[in-house]
Amino acid sequence: MNGNIPVPDFNMQAADLIPAALELFRYQYRHNALYQAYTDALHIQPQHVQTLTDIPFLPIQFFKTHAVVCGQFEPELVFESSGTTQTINSRHLVKDASLYERSFITAFEQFYGPVTDYVVVGLLPSYLERKHSSLVVMVQEMIRRSGHAGSGFYLYEHEKLYAQLQELEARGQKVLLIGVTFGLLDFAEKYRLSLQHTIVMETGGMKGRREEWTREQVHAFLQERLGVSAVHAEYGMTELLSQAYSYGKGIFNTPPWMKILLRDENDPFQLFTTQAAGVINVIDLANVYSCAFIATEDIGRLHADGSFEVLGRLDNSALRGCSLMVS
Repeated sequence: MNGNIPVPDFNMQAADLIPAALELFRYQYRHNALYQAYTDALHIQPQHVQTLTDIPFLPIQFFKTHAVVCGQFEPELVFESSGTTQTINSRHLVKDASLYERSFITAFEQFYGPVTDYVVVGLLPSYLERKHSSLVVMVQEMIRRSGHAGSGFYLYEHEKLYAQLQELEARGQKVLLIGVTFGLLDFAEKYRLSLQHTIVMETGGMKGRREEWTREQVHAFLQERLGVSAVHAEYGMTELLSQAYSYGKGIFNTPPWMKILLRDENDPFQLFTTQAAGVINVIDLANVYSCAFIATEDIGRLHADGSFEVLGRLDNSALRGCSLMVS
């Protein structure tokens, strides 16, 4: 911890999360006026919050309508979600850019080892065209830390990317190819590869760019076209400073300072910390200066070991009736 500000220890163990979360809740109740007002409106008294399921989770929509901040500060970064001209985008005001950097680097290296082992290739066309993408900031820093001449971003230079991947594969060089879903699909439609030394990691992101596919369809196509045994994935969002990772099949695991709970679709204050299906709530202890307790609109399934799957979106009418009809 850093003085009276409960900055997480990124070398913490999973067992440390509960006391750290309760301490951060009390800090944010005192210093985040919006979160305090929301907690008070629910008639929750902070001294009675003793477990994770006692903590109130702020609906993610507040990032579209309010500055979700502890105190007042000039942000070092401003993250903004993608959207159309008809939508209101979420905005996350980041007080300390180094906190975000420590979170994403530590998490990646806990799951995959040193960034310096990889040539990092970012296929993020639509995101590179935006000014306030947290994903671009993350991949840009990973490219810098990689230190390899071959690391870099690709917009739509698919032929150049194909040649680069072939060359790296021939050298046996470990590669992280991280891309938005539609970008990876567009590339894989044009080129077939047999990638034995490359991790292909999708970050989501279709949003009208092409016909919606299920995760299973996306992964099967990428596996067949790119010759990988599994498609990895990253779960993050504008409103968070941490990410969960999947080694394949859409099963995500969190770093120790991040935890997934589920809420009942029909009773948002009924929370589950063990095996269940419902709507995803996230604890992200890196969100020190905003809000660490976020009620998302993603539908998920939680497994007994704490891993989770993302099944869809709560605001998708096709999912509303059947989203929880899973075992």
